[in-house]
Amino acid sequence: MTEEHRPSTGGARFAEVFADAQFRALWVAQLLSVLGDQVARVALAVLVFTETASAGLTALTYALTFLPDLVAGPLLSGIADRAPRRATMVVTDLLRAGLLALMAVPGTPFWVLCVLVVAGQLLAAPFAAARAAILPHVLSGERYVVASAVSGTTYQSGQVLGFALGGPLVALVGVPGALLADAATFVLSALVLQLGVAEQRAAATPATRTEGLRDGTRIVLGDRRLRALVALACVSSFVVTIEGLAAPYAAALGGGPVAVGLLLAANPLGAALGIVVVARLVPPARRDRLLGPLAVASCVPLVASALDPPLAGLIALWVLSGIACAYQVPANAAFVAAVPDAHRGQAFGLAVTALRVTQGVGVLLAGLLAERTGPATAVAVAGALGVVVALVCAGAWARAR
Repeated sequence: MTEEHRPSTGGARFAEVFADAQFRALWVAQLLSVLGDQVARVALAVLVFTETASAGLTALTYALTFLPDLVAGPLLSGIADRAPRRATMVVTDLLRAGLLALMAVPGTPFWVLCVLVVAGQLLAAPFAAARAAILPHVLSGERYVVASAVSGTTYQSGQVLGFALGGPLVALVGVPGALLADAATFVLSALVLQLGVAEQRAAATPATRTEGLRDGTRIVLGDRRLRALVALACVSSFVVTIEGLAAPYAAALGGGPVAVGLLLAANPLGAALGIVVVARLVPPARRDRLLGPLAVASCVPLVASALDPPLAGLIALWVLSGIACAYQVPANAAFVAAVPDAHRGQAFGLAVTALRVTQGVGVLLAGLLAERTGPATAVAVAGALGVVVALVCAGAWARAR
């Protein structure tokens, strides 16, 4: 481990992290983007389910926000190791704003909407890689770990607020208005990043795209700890099925757009609470030992969906699942800190590829199952399979650790 990433002996506080002006800019930009994205996801879910009344097509549309990373993660994330990292974030933000504006055009055919969703997700890969690579240069040591926790909490809290407001907003201004609101958040994010974050490049630049991809793959696959961390992260592919089925699940319970937003907000709410607990109350030395048990616990509450609980009970179960999902933040911090800076963007992109592709496949398969069995059964099956897979991944992490 390099000096830059060696944990400090004392714990850092949230106030120390927010005292850094560059981190504040990264944080504001992240919050704006997350809020807009969740509103857009509610809008897309409502639009597709309203027009098709199909749980499968609704899940397919949601899955399209994950599957493009199969290509974007390995091939585009390396941009963050070759191009200026702040510029990468600004340009991708502006391009995604343009794509969302096109989605908002009334009467856009379903297939065109799918193409635009895929294009937007392709651009998300280099942005995420650049942000992950630049953060350790802004804050180091335990401050970096706390900054990762703040970022995770912001992401989950932004999801809660965005999903909770998304339903009423869609009902008030319609789907096109909600999509334009998301486009505006990307423009604001680009402005904040340009004005508030210093430009930064990788310590070394791979000679070619092929070399960057090969080196990143070698680093991830050649390290037992990194492989185990990626496997643990991919357990979320079972939990994320609840997001893809939120619209048909709400309809089965007799709810509308507001119910969709509440269901989508439940898991992120729990995750936000869990991240704060892990970051502030769990000593750094114990966090690694909790990754496996929490991964298993994140899937257990989903099994109870088979009992057909009412909306309030379902929200409570999904909040509990989200609390356990807090293990993703220390896992992510451990992964990024263990990778050399010159290949951090590429390696992070490969890890995100595995995560997002498994999430997309999970959502798609759950949607197909829901067509035959109903949303409750599909979520319960996903939870049961997730427990089994999480136990295997937890064992691999224990051995690697």
